[in-house]
Amino acid sequence: MSLKLELNSIAKKLPTTPLFPDIDGFIKIIESPEIGFFRLPFEYQELDRCKELHQRFKSKKLFFHVGIGGSSLGTEVLSSAFQNTSCKFIFLNNIDPDDTDRKLSQITNIKECLFYIVSKSGGTAETNASFAIIANKLLSLGIEEKDFKDFFVFCTDPLKSELRTIAKDLSVECLSIPNNVGGRFSVLSSVGIFPAFFMGIEPQEILIGAQEQALEIKTNIKNPDGALNLLATTLLTHFQNGVGQTVLMPYSSLLRDFSFWFVQLWAESLGKKLNKENRVVNTGLTPIPAYGPTDQHSQVQLFMEGPRDKFIIFVELESFSQQLPLKNGFKTPSLKKLSGYNLGQLLKAELEGTCKALTEEERPWAKLTISELSPRNLGKLFLLMESLTALVGISLSIDPFDQPGVEAGKVYAFKWLSN
Repeated sequence: MSLKLELNSIAKKLPTTPLFPDIDGFIKIIESPEIGFFRLPFEYQELDRCKELHQRFKSKKLFFHVGIGGSSLGTEVLSSAFQNTSCKFIFLNNIDPDDTDRKLSQITNIKECLFYIVSKSGGTAETNASFAIIANKLLSLGIEEKDFKDFFVFCTDPLKSELRTIAKDLSVECLSIPNNVGGRFSVLSSVGIFPAFFMGIEPQEILIGAQEQALEIKTNIKNPDGALNLLATTLLTHFQNGVGQTVLMPYSSLLRDFSFWFVQLWAESLGKKLNKENRVVNTGLTPIPAYGPTDQHSQVQLFMEGPRDKFIIFVELESFSQQLPLKNGFKTPSLKKLSGYNLGQLLKAELEGTCKALTEEERPWAKLTISELSPRNLGKLFLLMESLTALVGISLSIDPFDQPGVEAGKVYAFKWLSN
């Protein structure tokens, strides 16, 4: 089943004409050998290699995923969406010393641990810092460097990477992130696929879903009513009329981390000082993470009655694996009203109620609906949002694949350390 799109747009009431997406520019991008995210599900070369390494380490019970930003966020989505009781996941995705110590203190049997070190460049300061802490931890527990190969797997650039050098010295196995795929677009590479094997799901299903979405996009890309084209047109038109904030709000607790993955993808790709003509434009759409119905009791008040600068994208599940009936014998009106329904129906009612209320307030929104939360459907969502990000960026005449603002901060951080 394909993703379904429903829109409530007020574009016709806006003062300026629609800003149509640069479809031809997008087609050039997805066909360019320099940009690989769109073709990654078809050309992914390391599935068998990931499977082989999983077989080697499948007895591990505690999986530490060590990375930051795009090297971690996509895998966090998979972990929270598909719970696995046989292998626990812990994410070292920041360098807060108290948090790092608390997470490493969960080690009770070091032989059950696997540390997956993920860095595209191999020189990411935060990831390398965590690696150093972990290496010291292993040494303190009596693990010698010659045995690190039994506790580590690295994931990095296939050619130029400091991690490659370390891996060679320690005989540690390495997986690759294709050099034409940026970190925030890398969840469908070994970054997410190798850990997925430990989550008790079939990683190939994620890739198949992404393939299906890619084929649907290519088939309908020039159709104004195609989901990607229509959603991009709507977002761009509202953006040029002052709607510069994009809320992603799944109605699923298991997809909460999907919002945080989207935040990095959207912000780092679209927030740019210069356009392709090297003119200062200081453009970008600001992402806001949310999830329902929880945020109906907090952020939705602002979305409903605050500044008219937000476009909300809901993600809906048509069905849940559990129903949880609300039948009860209590006499109080609120509980009596719920009897006869189940928890999924209540969640559906709250989403529909939010959409109707926003419509009455003339607030723009879109709803993406998937049949259920499955690896295949999540693969579709990943590929769709990556494609939407690329199309919106190209249409704004910026480069959605660089991040000079991030790089500048890294330079100054190292200067501070050297003082």
